[in-house]
Amino acid sequence: MTFKTSDDPLLDLLAVMARLRDPETGCPWDVEQTFETIAPYTIEEAYEVEDAIRRGNPEEIKDELGDLLLQVVFHARMAEEAGLFDFSDVAASIRDKMVRRHPHVFGDQTYRDSSEQTQAWEELKAAERRDTKDVHGVLDDVPSGLPALKRAQKLQKRAASVGFDWPDAARVWDKVEEELDEVREAAASGNREKVQEEIGDLLFVIVNYARKLKLDAETSARDANAKFERRFRHIEARLTQSGRDPRDATLDEMEALWVEAKTLER
Repeated sequence: MTFKTSDDPLLDLLAVMARLRDPETGCPWDVEQTFETIAPYTIEEAYEVEDAIRRGNPEEIKDELGDLLLQVVFHARMAEEAGLFDFSDVAASIRDKMVRRHPHVFGDQTYRDSSEQTQAWEELKAAERRDTKDVHGVLDDVPSGLPALKRAQKLQKRAASVGFDWPDAARVWDKVEEELDEVREAAASGNREKVQEEIGDLLFVIVNYARKLKLDAETSARDANAKFERRFRHIEARLTQSGRDPRDATLDEMEALWVEAKTLER
């Protein structure tokens, strides 16, 4: 069966998903999916959008945003089939939320600067959480499926919103040094469980230090991964030029090429 497109790509996309999910004539794989099975793909597509943005390729960004939009359409279609909500409800929900949270744009509220507006945004979100029956504690609705560093930063930010926070970055750095000493002590003890616990504490407080400096710890970790990958690929490329690979090289040789890669990046 063919598919005729219209002048409304979004309506077409919704129709495509309906066809794919048709129990009799649709795609068997699409038909058998559930919210739970599709969720990992949704997360993956969000990361692919971020990766395309980092590479700065507009065509890739467009394509990856389309893949992410498909995830929203997929979830909305499954919800519609279950009689829960549909795509229009999803769009209406975010429309209303954006209007509600921007009273300085869609109402009479005024703010002195972006800092005051951000504080007001957080207060509006907190009020909405209090009005949600299923959310009782400050940390209740921080998603458990977030990457660990991202979730740590959100937990800390949420706790800080009610005053549970260090006063400045210097105090947090003192805690970083304290946790680092505890990691060393645990490592010397040979207790692997204790070492793992203390490393977790160290990572958590480093995330807090990044937050106090108004940096995103997850982005910092991603950048570090990318830098390592870039420099290690330089090592591989240079060794390949001489008909070798890292298995044939000494640590000193690879370290020298690593320094070379750093120098080239300056």
